[in-house]
Amino acid sequence: MAACGPQVLTSEQAWLKAAQTFIQETLCPAGKELNAQLTELVIDCVKTVWLSQEKRPGFSLPLSYSFVSVQNLRTHQRLPCCSHLSQSSSAYQVWAQGSGPNGNSLCQERLLLLGTLTDLSVQEHRNGSLYVRDNTGILGCELIDLDLSWLGHLFLFPSWSYLPPARWNSSGEGHLELWDAPVPVFPVTINLDPLTPIPVLYPEMASRLLRPRSKLRVMQRNLAGELVRLSALVKSQKKAYFVLSLGESSQAISQTVSQVSIIVQIPAQLVWHQVLRPGRAYVLTGLRVSKVRGQRYYVWMTSPSSHLMLLKPGCVQELELEEPFLEADPKPLPSPRKSQDRKGLKGLVRDSRLLHYAGTVTSVLNEPAGLYELDGKLVLCLAYQQFHSLRRVIRPGVCLELRDVHLLQSVGGGTTRPVIAPCLHGTILLRGFSYQKPGTRSSLQVHGASLYQHLVWERQLGLPLYMWATKTLEELACKLCPYVLRHHQFLQHSSPGNPSLGLQLLASSLDVLAPPGSPIRNAHSEILEEPHHCPLQKYARLQMPYCVPTLATLIKEGEHRAWASFDPKALLSFPETAHLPSCQLNRRLAWSWVCLLPCAFHPAQVLVGVLVASSHKDFLQLRDQSGSLPCLLLAKHSQPVTDPRLIGCLVWARKFQLVVERDVRSNFPSWKELEVAGFIKKRQARVYVQFFLSDALILPVPRTTLHSATPSAPYTELPCLERPHIVQSRLFLLSHKEALMKRNFCAPLGASSEMPKPALSFCVSGSWLGGTQRKEGNGWGLPEPLREQNKDQKVLLIFLGCSVRWFAVLHPGQVYRLVAPGASTPVFEAECSSCMSQRPLELAGCVSCLTVQDEWTLEFHSSQDVSGVLGIPEALPKSSLTHLLSGNFTDSLVSFSAEILSRIPCGPPLTPHWMQPGNTGAVRRCVKLTVALETADCEFPPHLDIYIEDPHLPPPLGLLPGARVYFSQLEKRVSRSNNVYCCFRSSTYTQVLSFPPDTAVSVPLPHIYLAELLQGNQAPFRATASCHVVFISSLQLLWVCAHCTSICPQGRCSRQGLTCPTQASISQASIRLLVEDGTAEAMVTCKDHHVAAALGLGPSEWTSLLEFVRGPGRVALRFSGPGAQLESSASIHEPLTLFLQTLCTSPSVLRSIVLSFELERRPSNITPLEPPRLQRFQCGEFPFLTRVNPRLRLTCLSIQEPEHPSSLGAFASSC
Repeated sequence: MAACGPQVLTSEQAWLKAAQTFIQETLCPAGKELNAQLTELVIDCVKTVWLSQEKRPGFSLPLSYSFVSVQNLRTHQRLPCCSHLSQSSSAYQVWAQGSGPNGNSLCQERLLLLGTLTDLSVQEHRNGSLYVRDNTGILGCELIDLDLSWLGHLFLFPSWSYLPPARWNSSGEGHLELWDAPVPVFPVTINLDPLTPIPVLYPEMASRLLRPRSKLRVMQRNLAGELVRLSALVKSQKKAYFVLSLGESSQAISQTVSQVSIIVQIPAQLVWHQVLRPGRAYVLTGLRVSKVRGQRYYVWMTSPSSHLMLLKPGCVQELELEEPFLEADPKPLPSPRKSQDRKGLKGLVRDSRLLHYAGTVTSVLNEPAGLYELDGKLVLCLAYQQFHSLRRVIRPGVCLELRDVHLLQSVGGGTTRPVIAPCLHGTILLRGFSYQKPGTRSSLQVHGASLYQHLVWERQLGLPLYMWATKTLEELACKLCPYVLRHHQFLQHSSPGNPSLGLQLLASSLDVLAPPGSPIRNAHSEILEEPHHCPLQKYARLQMPYCVPTLATLIKEGEHRAWASFDPKALLSFPETAHLPSCQLNRRLAWSWVCLLPCAFHPAQVLVGVLVASSHKDFLQLRDQSGSLPCLLLAKHSQPVTDPRLIGCLVWARKFQLVVERDVRSNFPSWKELEVAGFIKKRQARVYVQFFLSDALILPVPRTTLHSATPSAPYTELPCLERPHIVQSRLFLLSHKEALMKRNFCAPLGASSEMPKPALSFCVSGSWLGGTQRKEGNGWGLPEPLREQNKDQKVLLIFLGCSVRWFAVLHPGQVYRLVAPGASTPVFEAECSSCMSQRPLELAGCVSCLTVQDEWTLEFHSSQDVSGVLGIPEALPKSSLTHLLSGNFTDSLVSFSAEILSRIPCGPPLTPHWMQPGNTGAVRRCVKLTVALETADCEFPPHLDIYIEDPHLPPPLGLLPGARVYFSQLEKRVSRSNNVYCCFRSSTYTQVLSFPPDTAVSVPLPHIYLAELLQGNQAPFRATASCHVVFISSLQLLWVCAHCTSICPQGRCSRQGLTCPTQASISQASIRLLVEDGTAEAMVTCKDHHVAAALGLGPSEWTSLLEFVRGPGRVALRFSGPGAQLESSASIHEPLTLFLQTLCTSPSVLRSIVLSFELERRPSNITPLEPPRLQRFQCGEFPFLTRVNPRLRLTCLSIQEPEHPSSLGAFASSC
């Protein structure tokens, strides 16, 4: 110990020397020498606190502690910390356990802090806040229990914590939390009791002086009473104030019977707000009566000479008023109206409950919005009260006392827990600081305070709507920030004329849910008036208007609903399904689609994302943080999106169609196994959305904020390039656009000698409109003169690489400006710059070819603004109906608009033998579209089949049944049966003109005479006719293998060689019958379940008949004419043959029917109509010769009995 003495002495001396230096620089008045008394008092104060808790042998000074100034805290202390001079290390460990098991407690620093406690800010203003000041600077602080006598005195702060400013805090101001009462360096003068009692008025008497007829209001009075209510500290641009209410209690009923309100607005007295505690009794001196500006009532107000002191017995004396002022006020305060008085809103509008509550903050939900969690079960909303000073203190672990706050339960809008919210009428008292250091704040927890204040104070939102708005804004921010947008751009509300993107998205909804024009909150009325009225007093449960899911969630939900509704039996018509072989059955199930509307979700979904383009896809996409969603946009009906400026904009759509295309690979043996899910081998979905821009809100976003959602995302967005000073451009009219696919282009000069691979690309052809223009200021200069004025201006543009991103916004018939930055020499005059041979250019009708560079951009240019240019087409080119349905192949490429009737997977129209399903070779994929042509001069539009094969699969977005589509440059072909059909080629371009209707509309078939079908193209393809069955031409009933369609006698497949994987058999039937309606004859082919209707058999009779056929496997009958000899596949004496012969000639079959049909061969101009022929008829003894129209060939769609049937059942007629 003796050896350690000098070392300890040296340490103490060094510590004392450092203390003297600190006191001289930090605490001594500027310009004065070191005060020995001050130094001694400071050191004695430190010693007293150091030795107050436990014995510390050998050390009378805290040598491990160092003094710290305000400036050092602000400049060097970057992490939250605390210092407890009166605690040992073990005591600190016990103290730190209050932060919970996560170990997020404030780290301890051994620092000594001294300073003057004051309410003067840096600007020497008083606003009710507290500060610690020394010679180096000033820091804001919070103190739980303040004594007014402490202000202006020098203190040692034995227990405190410091929170430095957050990185996002531009003001750079940290703050102190003073845990324990400060220890004065100099003795603090204690206010002595007055020598004579202070004359005071108690609340009941003071309230009588506020009557309009009182004459004693001009005198200043002293008021005494118990503090029963304390309002929030209201700060505005003009002044700051708060209101306290003094009351007196009745011992008989143990409650406050009268109270009086006092306004405190003198700046030097605003600090009283941190001193006053409800439940204590106070005396306020020097009060005067004044009228609140803009109000009709009088209140008590403090004056500059007013003082605040505790009410002590014997120090006050009640002031006696003159007799006229002892009368009671004849008009008592009105009582609040009950919610039941509002009959119209009974059951909808609820009253909040006013209460006191003390609890601990357990979580920060949304700090800018003022949302916190209390005790893990309540939501605390501070948005309806100014809480600027509390925002820096509140964090998990802080203890609060809430006085006169509103409790709202079942507010809805996505909030499931009860909400406690104080208005200006109540107050929040700090009861304990947090042991925890502030958590890491995300950008979402930093920005948006001004936006949320705008919602409450300017938009006047009620609490349910405010909670929903904050939840929606948080969802939107999580969707879009920070990669797509910056948080401050989305949430920061700068001014009413420059709202944030978040507010712009919610504006339309808020205008409906909370129309503008609500009365502005009046702070004086909200605090002073009785009964109490504030935005929190009454509320109605809010049904959530909509939610904003992420795109990934929307896709997942769409797929889930699509597969949940996938029912093979529902997709197929059961009577027809029972007769389909396995290959056709599985092909029918291979593709289907579902269209989901926003109202199909609960709550309704809203589509939000940034519109981006891709250099790998032929469609635009919506993007957010979670991913991308393909989208098909139309500006309006029949008008595609043509403006490239839309790329990069924020899109908000509440009306859209979410399309889910389902692709299924299955091997169901027959219709009987459709309920067995194991036969579905593979399934996948393609999800995309389609909507009109007129139904969406489009908001521009600064290009510098666009980023890729993921580093490896296979998308290429618009490059954010700043245009150089040298920019040139040229207008061109787009005539035709080809399909986006991989093509071979020769490599440019100087490129690698390796064999070039096919590159994703497309070509457009068009014409230059004038010469090159150069940038002049904010506009374009005059076009430069052309080198050859008479030269044809047709050009072929090739888009490769990143320039493919322009595919979705380029459409024929539109004018665009091609902009090339940075080039001083003309770049649009070069011919054949793409190394394309001259022959393809000649075939395309172009004289020059140009490859669009990656850095070039496109601008849409209205054709109406192009001066001096004539001949710009306003409509898309279309082929004539005559040419389309003719056999003329001079121009085999056709263009037309049509409505898609059906879409099914199928085999290619010309499939070689080695590719047929029965062979082992590969099967090419193909999709068949059946469309109805749009023609102006045809009442019944002709039908046409369009085949789409690889490499055009999958088909472009939007080719759905019910959609109207423009097809350009399809290849026209004619089948062996002289039916015209079309195929996709590399030159094909499609443009969706309108989306499928939201609800399917069933249009009945037209009812016609058969002779109307002889009018060629003017006849309907499908119709209904009332006719009579003349005779049966043929009938065939058979059982075939469901796999290979071979005949199955006795239910066994007759296929030779390979054994079929399934022994299932299906029945098939066909019948040909001649019908006439008095105008023409038609040979009608009926198949499968329609045969039962043609024979007039019921379900049980039809089933029994098929079971009789199962034995032989096939029964076929043929009649050459009425009364002619029967030809049969079996013996004509067989009972089954005899029965079918009798049935086919009975009146139950040869009867009047209502036939729905379609033409067996679609109308065309390839095969001319057969002219009427002369036919001889014998009527008794007289022969007749007349012209008879050729027999029509029809396919049965359905057979119905007429309204007044005259025939009996089939079996009864045959007996």
